[in-house]
Amino acid sequence: MEEMEEELKCPVCGSFYREPIILPCSHNLCQACARNILVQTPESESPQSRRASGSGVSDYDYLDLDKMSLYSEADSGYGSYGGFASAPTTPCQKSPNGVRVFPPAMPPPATHLSPALAPVPRNSCITCPQCHRSLILDDRGLRGFPKNRVLEGVIDRYQQSKAAALKCQLCEKAPKEATVMCEQCDVFYCDPCRLRCHPPRGPLAKHRLVPPAQGRVSRRLSPRKVSTCTDHELENHSMYCVQCKMPVCYQCLEEGKHSSHEVKALGAMWKLHKSQLSQALNGLSDRAKEAKEFLVQLRTMVQQIQENSVEFEACLVAQCDALIDALNRRKAQLLARVNKEHEHKLKVVRDQISHCTVKLRQTTGLMEYCLEVIKENDPSGFLQISDALIRRVHLTEDQWGKGTLTPRMTTDFDLSLDNSPLLQSIHQLDFVQMKASSPVPATPILQLEECCTHNNSATLSWKQPPLSTVPAEGYILELDDGNGGQFREVYVGKETMCTVDGLHFNSTYNARIKAFNKTGVSQYSKTLVLQTSEGCNFEPQSAPYTQLVDIKKLLAVAWFAFDPGSAHSDIIFSNDNLTVTCSSYDDRVVLGKTGFSKGVHYWELTVDRYDNHPDPAFGVARIDVMKDVMLGKDDKAWAMYVDNNRSWFMHNNSHTNRTEGGITKGATIGVLLDLNRKTLTFFINDEQQGPIAFENVEGMFFPAVSLNRNVQVTLHTGLPVPDFYSSRASIA
Repeated sequence: MEEMEEELKCPVCGSFYREPIILPCSHNLCQACARNILVQTPESESPQSRRASGSGVSDYDYLDLDKMSLYSEADSGYGSYGGFASAPTTPCQKSPNGVRVFPPAMPPPATHLSPALAPVPRNSCITCPQCHRSLILDDRGLRGFPKNRVLEGVIDRYQQSKAAALKCQLCEKAPKEATVMCEQCDVFYCDPCRLRCHPPRGPLAKHRLVPPAQGRVSRRLSPRKVSTCTDHELENHSMYCVQCKMPVCYQCLEEGKHSSHEVKALGAMWKLHKSQLSQALNGLSDRAKEAKEFLVQLRTMVQQIQENSVEFEACLVAQCDALIDALNRRKAQLLARVNKEHEHKLKVVRDQISHCTVKLRQTTGLMEYCLEVIKENDPSGFLQISDALIRRVHLTEDQWGKGTLTPRMTTDFDLSLDNSPLLQSIHQLDFVQMKASSPVPATPILQLEECCTHNNSATLSWKQPPLSTVPAEGYILELDDGNGGQFREVYVGKETMCTVDGLHFNSTYNARIKAFNKTGVSQYSKTLVLQTSEGCNFEPQSAPYTQLVDIKKLLAVAWFAFDPGSAHSDIIFSNDNLTVTCSSYDDRVVLGKTGFSKGVHYWELTVDRYDNHPDPAFGVARIDVMKDVMLGKDDKAWAMYVDNNRSWFMHNNSHTNRTEGGITKGATIGVLLDLNRKTLTFFINDEQQGPIAFENVEGMFFPAVSLNRNVQVTLHTGLPVPDFYSSRASIA
């Protein structure tokens, strides 16, 4: 159970949780630690002021720190905890776990209440130290968060299991270690005292004897507390709200926000979620078992590599010693190469052992924690954390996916020393790969009738010659850079057809193919020339303004959809991958299928659904952009994020140009990427939103969107650029 200890410690204080509370993001905090990291927010951001102004807020309002620019001197759209006008700047401290802890802005008033029950300062904000999501507390303060009684029970059992051994209570001199406890007598006995003072006969035969640790737990554990509603503190939880995924009382159903929601019996949902967690653990347990076997295999490989290395060195030394003095210098060089290969193989395998060991320890700790949670008999407490645990178990199981339990290195040294050349060829002595005597495959033939281009994609097809008798194990397809540069590999595999995406528009590519087997590779096929679709070749005119150029005539529009292959797993696709939404409350990123590196390109997105004023982001990104954060948080994306009132531009987590005007259901967002001028511009409902968002953008860009479950958008492509931009580009 030691591997489970990380699950039981607070991320702020680094100690075991004390009176843990559950944040809306499913993470836990000690109640005292939660108070320590509270920060006072400006009056205008409080739930009370929002209600007074007529805007709806939820019980817990998440603070998007990007929106705090009303209080930022630089108008960057990014707020600082210590820089609000309502609170003086205070230095932050660090917890044992490295989490930044902010002390209260002012000393708390003197009170006779415990720290957990003391009133929370008005307009307080708390930020989760694990996922960094922030929220403003309502009038209930920290009392509005449910207590994690299941976690308290698991911690208590864990601490009991690690406690020192119990002593016999009846030994006269040096007490011996207790072996049993009588539940009726409430006394700990060693074996001699049990036989002498508590014989198993007469009335004592009916007494129940238990192990000492179990007896201590039964002593200390108080009767299970009845779960009460956080909104109606005098009412017990009686039902489970399916929509909100939380236990509720009957008053919540009659007069609260759950009155119109679907509810189910608390006991039935408790059993259902326990069953789901148990089933998820079965799959994870199989993965853990495979990982243990895999570690044994890797450790065996270390020994085999070492043995093979010794054997190979002995053979090499014997061959080199048979040569004259001229060979001895070459021998040292060859030994150095063998040792390098030896160290490389060991490093790769040991690195994989280390990585797999860490992952297995984390998996085992999660399994033990989940098993302890399943032992709990508190339905509502269990249901408060079961969904998050089930998701973690499935995510951990997916991390043990295909390829994780496959060795990255072989144990063999596929090298052989050829000592047949004459003495005059000693200076050319080198290792040769051990190869079979079978011939290489024949040169493949490109099937021109099936090769084509579309937009900035190229599809190529090939086959083996009809009379070829040597089978090919695979093929290597190579393309140049579109400017007559060096060829590079774009596909290696067994298929005989391949589509290459992300090419430059209006470019000419050269393609060639070769086959390979264990013996070697064939000759290259004939080179095929491919022409991608035309893009805009507009260049500023030096002629007078009367000689205008219609930019639309120079554009070739691109048709594309969203790409399910590169999107985050929480993204939901429909309408032939033109419409997307999300299953998560967190922002997730989805890219378009087509990348742009030349020309002028314009596309639009319509907002089909917009609930609870979220902040979707629209723009462009590199192919390796982070998919689990808002678009523009890293340096791989350039975006505009917008709510119902205003918008910001964001790149590399830097927020600029707050602009009034937001979106609602039915709004249209336009994105104009002009790679000739190296600019990115945004539009809302056919009007430009702010100035040119970004300049000096170069490289390959993919259309990108980030959104959560409160937003659904539909993509529209193949569109001309806005009229006023066409005229401005013509005059420039």
